Amino acid sequence: MITLVKFDVDPFANSVKQINDACDILGINDKGVREYLAMPNKMMRVKIPVRMDNGKIRIFTGFRSQHNNDRGPYKGGIRYFDPEGGVEYMEREVMALSSWMTWKCAIAGIPLGGGKGAIYINPKKEKFSRIEMSRITRRFAFMISEIIGPQKDIPAPDVYTTGKEMAQIMDTYGKLNGVTHQPAVITGKPIALGGSLARNVATGLGTAYCVREAAQKIGFSLKDAKVAIQGFGNAGTFAGEYLEKMGCIIIGASDSKGSIINTKGMKMKDLEKWKAKKGTVVGFPGSTKVTTEKLLTSKCDILIPAALEHQINAAIAKKIQCKIIGESANGPTLPEADPILYKKGIIVVPDILANAGGVTISYYEWVQNNTGQYWGFVQVAKLMENHLVTGFKDAYELSLKKKVDMRRACMAIAVKRVMEAFELRGIWP
Repeated sequence: MITLVKFDVDPFANSVKQINDACDILGINDKGVREYLAMPNKMMRVKIPVRMDNGKIRIFTGFRSQHNNDRGPYKGGIRYFDPEGGVEYMEREVMALSSWMTWKCAIAGIPLGGGKGAIYINPKKEKFSRIEMSRITRRFAFMISEIIGPQKDIPAPDVYTTGKEMAQIMDTYGKLNGVTHQPAVITGKPIALGGSLARNVATGLGTAYCVREAAQKIGFSLKDAKVAIQGFGNAGTFAGEYLEKMGCIIIGASDSKGSIINTKGMKMKDLEKWKAKKGTVVGFPGSTKVTTEKLLTSKCDILIPAALEHQINAAIAKKIQCKIIGESANGPTLPEADPILYKKGIIVVPDILANAGGVTISYYEWVQNNTGQYWGFVQVAKLMENHLVTGFKDAYELSLKKKVDMRRACMAIAVKRVMEAFELRGIWP
C-alpha cells in the first residue's frame, strides 16, 4: 500500500482517495492496480541554479511529475508558486495535479496522459527582472529537457506562467535538440509561435459550458441566475464573461486581496477595468468587502471556485446555498465536503471536467502544430464544447445509475478508460 506523508491537508492523499472511490464503483480490488493508478510513473525534482542581476547565484527548486501515459503523451501545466506548506508540500501538490490531469484528459475523451510541473517561486510577491525570469525559465527548461518532447511530455501554462514562458521553453528545447521550430513541444504559446485561437478563454469557457449543461439537467434557467466567482484570474474571469453572456448576473468576486459582493449585480467588463486599474476587485463601486467564507456561502445560484485548491471544507459545505458548483480551479473541494454537498442536492461539476476546456484546446493546439493546419476560433471552441458536453452527459448518466455524485462518476469513467488502455498495452518487459 502507499505510505502517505502527513500534512494538515495533503493534496496527493486527496487524489488517492478519489481513485480508490472510483475503484470501489468499478469493482477494482487489486491493491497493485490501485497503486499503479495512484502513483506517478516518474517524479523529477531538480535544483535550478541561476545567476541573479546582482551577480550572486541563487538556487530554486523545480518539479515535473509524469503520472500516466497509457492513453497518450503526458500533458500538464507548469506553475510558479509558493504554497504555504513549502517545497515538500509543493512536491505532493504537483503529484496530485499530475494525477488529476490524467483523469481530466480521460473524461474529456482526448488521447493524452497526465503531467504537471512547478518551480517554488512567486513572481507576484518577489519582484524579479525580466532577464532573471528568463534565466529561471530557461534553466528549468534545460533541466527537464530530457523528459519532455512532442510525443513524450507536453507542458503548458499554469499559475503565474504565461505564453511568454512557454515561448522561452519551446525555444530552449529547440536549441538543445537542433531544431529551428518545434511548436508541438508545448502548448499555451502566443499565436505568432503556433498557439491556438480560443486557448486563452478555454478554461473559463469550458466551465460555462458545463454549468449550462448542469442547469439544463435540473431544469434551471440561467436567465438572471446569480453567480459568485472565487478567483478573478484567467479561468474565473472568462467563466464570468461567458456565464454573463448566457444571461447570468455576477454578484460576487474575489482575488488574492479580498472578496466583494453586490446582490444587485456587477458587470464583468466594469469589474475587469477596475481590477486592471486598482490591482484588485476590492473597492469596486457599489460592492461590500466580505470574507472568503462569506463569498463561498453567499446566497446565489451558481458558485465558481476558480482560485486554488482546498477552498471548500466540510464546515463551509454545510453553509453553501447555491444550486450548481462549477470547479474552474483544480481541487477546490476537499473529499470531506463532497458527501455534504451531494446530500444537499447541489450538483457539483468537478474540476476534472469543469476546467478541462484548457487541456482540450491544448490538445487541439498540439494537433495543429503537428499537422501544420490552423483553425479559427469558432471551430476550435466547438470541438472543445463537444468533448465537454459528451463528458458531462456520460458522467451525469452514471451518477444517476450508481447514485453517486458527479465527481465519483467522472472519476469512475476516467479510471475505466485508463484501465482499458493499460490492459491493452500489457506490462513489458
